[in-house]
Amino acid sequence: MNCDGRTEMDRGVRESLVKSLEAVLMAADDGLTRDRLIELMAEFGLPSAEDVDSALAVLVARYADSAVQLLELAEGWQFQVRADYSQVVAGLWEQKQPKPSRAMLETLALICYRQPVTRSEIERVRGVTVSSNIVRQLEQYDWICVVGHRELPGRPALYATTQRFLSDHGMTSLDELPSLPALSEAEALDTAIAGLSSIAGKSGE
Repeated sequence: MNCDGRTEMDRGVRESLVKSLEAVLMAADDGLTRDRLIELMAEFGLPSAEDVDSALAVLVARYADSAVQLLELAEGWQFQVRADYSQVVAGLWEQKQPKPSRAMLETLALICYRQPVTRSEIERVRGVTVSSNIVRQLEQYDWICVVGHRELPGRPALYATTQRFLSDHGMTSLDELPSLPALSEAEALDTAIAGLSSIAGKSGE
C-alpha cells in the first residue's frame, strides 16, 4: 500500500473501470446517463456514482487534446468528433443530410423559443401554413415531439424540442440557446434562426 492508501489492486480496478467505460461509450449509438453506466459496470461490484464520476473525469482529461471529446449532453455522456474535424469525417456518409430549408429553420426556431407551441401559433408568426412534411421531418430527426394538447376546439397538438435535439446540437439544456433581444417578431425570428445556425456550427452539424 502506498502513502495515499491505495493498493496496486485498487489502481488496477480503477484503470479497468476507466477502460470499460471508454469501451462502452465508444460502442454506444446514443448518450449514456451516469445511472446507465453504473448499471453496465455491475461486474465491478456496482461502483458508486463517485467512482464513475472519477473515471469519467479521467477520460475527459485523456481526450482533452484529441480529435474526439467526451461530453455530457442532454441524453448523457458520449464521444463526439470535434467541430474542427467534422468536415473530414463527413465523407464517410455517402448520403448527406440535406441543408435545412428556411421554412424548416423558422419552424424549428419558433418551437425552440416558444415551446410548447401549436402549429397555428407558428403559422401566426410566420404568416404562412406550416407544411406537414416539415413537421414530419423534424419528428423523424427526433428533434421535436408532441408534449400535450391545447385546451381549445380540436385540441391542437403542442410541440416542443427533445433531448435528442439538445444532444445533436451540443447542448445540455435550453438555457444554452442564444438569448433573443426585444425585437419585432420578424426580427426576432431572424435572430433565432441565426442563433440556431451558430449552435449547429459549433456542434459540427
